[in-house]
Amino acid sequence: MRIETLAVHSGRGIDPATGAVTLPIHMSTTFERAADGTYPHGFVYGRSGNPTRSLLEQCVADLEGGASAAAFSSGMAAIMGVLQSLSPGDHVIAPQDLYHGTARLLKEGFARWGLNTSFVDMTDIDNIRQGINPATKLILVETPSNPLLKITDIAAVADIAHQRGVACLCDNTWASPALQRCLDLGADLVIHSTTKYLGGHGDVTGGIVVCAREDDLFREIRRMQQDGGAVPSPFDCWLTLRGIRTLPYRMRAHSENAAMIAAFLDGHPNVAEVYYPGLASHAGHEIARRQMAMFGGMLSFRVNGGAAEARRVAGSAALFTQATSLGSYESLIEHRASVEGPESRTPPDLLRVSVGLENADDLIADLEPALAVTR
Repeated sequence: MRIETLAVHSGRGIDPATGAVTLPIHMSTTFERAADGTYPHGFVYGRSGNPTRSLLEQCVADLEGGASAAAFSSGMAAIMGVLQSLSPGDHVIAPQDLYHGTARLLKEGFARWGLNTSFVDMTDIDNIRQGINPATKLILVETPSNPLLKITDIAAVADIAHQRGVACLCDNTWASPALQRCLDLGADLVIHSTTKYLGGHGDVTGGIVVCAREDDLFREIRRMQQDGGAVPSPFDCWLTLRGIRTLPYRMRAHSENAAMIAAFLDGHPNVAEVYYPGLASHAGHEIARRQMAMFGGMLSFRVNGGAAEARRVAGSAALFTQATSLGSYESLIEHRASVEGPESRTPPDLLRVSVGLENADDLIADLEPALAVTR
């Protein structure tokens, strides 16, 4: 089945008890045992499993073409589950341009635990090949990257990883399975902050890990999910499933709007640089064309005049809300370096934009006066 059909039908069915077309939310935290002490329905306790959560996991696994999935209470909890499945002394390769929360977790949290990380420029595949050592267990790919929208060749990284017996994990939050299928390109694991495009409405927090096969690594991730208990509530799972039903159509609209805004910004006299893989001038454009169906709803641009001017432009827009996060129906803009803190590698004049589902001409008309009065 094609993704539009999967998004509607996977993890869905008619409720056998009532005939309800919209699935119920199973809020129970515990489940009845049979007379012989077994659990005939497969559920024991809310932390280890829940019917609504199982449907979400099935749905996202189907969308990604995976074997199974483990849902978490946030995207960062999902990353934690993957990293905790490794051992002290293991080595991870991660991109230099990486979501700052993940980078901080690796540098500050897991470094103390004994997990070693090398941060490399993944736009040059040789850096990955040279970075692998006997302790390397995981290569983490984030493409398009946050916030510079760098593009990594997933198939090439996965090939290198498999030659050396290393797992390849791809953060697919920005593209979603509607635009990019990482497992088809060779990745072993895919991770999402379901808070973003999968939920799509800015009203639910969650994360999920999808596996290409249920191997020992994924079984350990599942154990971390169930034993650690960082699981989403049944209502959160239901909200995420509701959002997924419209995912393919939303991603087309996000991408079309972002492409129009990127074209408007590209070459604007008060814009120093635009980062969007849909632009032919983007360094990763050809790779993105090969591995993405469209180029997504995220872009970044640098404003002439420095950090203060960038903040002023962000504050001058009316339809773009100054807020962190992305992937919802409304357009957001933020001065990224100030969000990331003093150790940020992000240029101080950069604004990151999550392009929403408003009319693109209205969004451009909103940006024009903000940019026109720059110093």
